[in-house]
Amino acid sequence: MSRAVPAATSALRLLRFLAQRTTPVPAALIAVELGLPRSSTYHLLTAMAAESFVTHYPDDRTWGVGVAAWEVGQGYTRADPLARLARLPIARLVDGLGLSAHLAVLHGADVVYVVEERAKGRARLVTDVGVRLPAHLTASGRAILSTLSAAQLRAVFPAGRELVRRTEVGPATLTDLRPILTSARRQGYADEDSEVTPGFASVAIAIASPANLAAVAVTWQTPLEHDLAAVVAQLQATADVIAERLR
Repeated sequence: MSRAVPAATSALRLLRFLAQRTTPVPAALIAVELGLPRSSTYHLLTAMAAESFVTHYPDDRTWGVGVAAWEVGQGYTRADPLARLARLPIARLVDGLGLSAHLAVLHGADVVYVVEERAKGRARLVTDVGVRLPAHLTASGRAILSTLSAAQLRAVFPAGRELVRRTEVGPATLTDLRPILTSARRQGYADEDSEVTPGFASVAIAIASPANLAAVAVTWQTPLEHDLAAVVAQLQATADVIAERLR
């Protein structure tokens, strides 16, 4: 017979509470909402912050979900169900455009590719199932990052952290990245050109699913042979189909 572990149960309840909030919250509110003693709440938060499951924002005296919690949450989305649900729509996208396409999920500050469909006759890409790339450089990563709150973005990219580059172009700091994500939110898709591989460009759209930080993208060797608006329209239709399947 299973035995209750009060501290573990409280930690899981706390994590679920933070995950359901749209902004970081004070420890006192957490204690009240969960019916926990304030001292126990602070002990739990401190222990969970040490393992990066929660993040403390000292300027606001608030707490939010940490990167480790996101990584654990992405374990399910990287598993077979997401790949199985997305593979057919992505294959149809490749057939329709004649361009290579893929699906990636956020894993900390990287994206991990879980579906890769290569178009016939197209140049080989660096992306493949299981490959990790910096999220801030890829169209897929930018599409996902553009859906995060400012607090979540700071948790992924702490202040003062320099962002890596693979080529001579790309954001070097979070300050450089923010307008790129703002543009992605405004236009409804994210893009990159020669920031992952010189001479290759991509566009991506985040999948509208609260349980999945994922995006679908297409990549081509520049210049693009198609009308960009038509590519984005088919990409959006594919993202919508995947989101519906996930629901």
